[in-house]
Amino acid sequence: MELSDLANGQFLHLSRFQPDTFAQTRQWALPSGDKVVVTAPGIIVIEPADAGNKHIVLSCGVHGNETAPIEICSDILDAVLTGALQLKHSVLLIFGNLPAMNIGRRFVEENMNRLFSGAWQQGNNAECQRAKLLEETVIDFFSKAGEGDEKLHYDLHTAIRDSKNEKFVVMPYLDDEREHSAKQFGFLAACGVNTFLLSSAPTTTFSYFSTATCKARGFTVELGKVRPFGENDMARFAAARASLIALLSETDYAPEANLDSLLIYRVNQVINRNHADFKLHFDDDTPNFTDFKQGEVLASEPGCDYVAEHEGEAIVFPNAKVAIGQRALLTVVPTTVEKLDV
Repeated sequence: MELSDLANGQFLHLSRFQPDTFAQTRQWALPSGDKVVVTAPGIIVIEPADAGNKHIVLSCGVHGNETAPIEICSDILDAVLTGALQLKHSVLLIFGNLPAMNIGRRFVEENMNRLFSGAWQQGNNAECQRAKLLEETVIDFFSKAGEGDEKLHYDLHTAIRDSKNEKFVVMPYLDDEREHSAKQFGFLAACGVNTFLLSSAPTTTFSYFSTATCKARGFTVELGKVRPFGENDMARFAAARASLIALLSETDYAPEANLDSLLIYRVNQVINRNHADFKLHFDDDTPNFTDFKQGEVLASEPGCDYVAEHEGEAIVFPNAKVAIGQRALLTVVPTTVEKLDV
């Protein structure tokens, strides 16, 4: 196989439909001298010959039906492989749940974005095995970062339902002495994001794994709504695509953000489905970030009603059909950020 065989969408195509092509690690050199390494289907590293101080993970397709980020990442990869885009930093590109992409579903057996930070050990299906591989891959990639280098992970998604705030970011809980990053607020705002959710506890998401285990700056980035392949209005993702390209190809792309212009929330309640008879008390098409009056019932199951604890408490990611024991709803309330790292 030649390097040219991976361009024009072929890396993703081969990863999805002929995964045995990458059963063993393959390595090539670009004309620029940059190194390309494929370690597994859907996993590719580009290492510039003269790399800067950022080590960047772009992941997409952890949910297989969230197609716009997959298309964006495949286009960026094509630009690199054809020489149209010259990277300044080492990049790990991950196309997460390949079998789920092939059937156009969120997952095959289990929600992969609940299987990180070792949660994959509780099962033995293909998604558990893939989550384990992705953890090992990210640990290995970030282990090459030097003292003082930036470690960044953007896990790109689209949401199941409409949202009053189309693009938003979940910022994982920081369980160490770090504060959230002013630079990252600026970069994400340049991607077209104006809404930020500050998590209040550890989770088993991919971005939290990178944040907690690898001490990276990790983010779950929601860029819009789920659409089938080929049906995305890519103009809606133009700012995100342009900002990602600038981050990868400029020595230090660092746009600033005015925090006063952003919507910042903290997670107030994490409501899990604990019973088969769990139901939400609002319509299925209710958008993310719809707010409720204090005391309104948001969800219920036998023996328990879940109510809005604050006036204006808003819902995010409602899904009454999740597996028992998994999160069926987040609620958020407005907050401010008083202290930031650089």
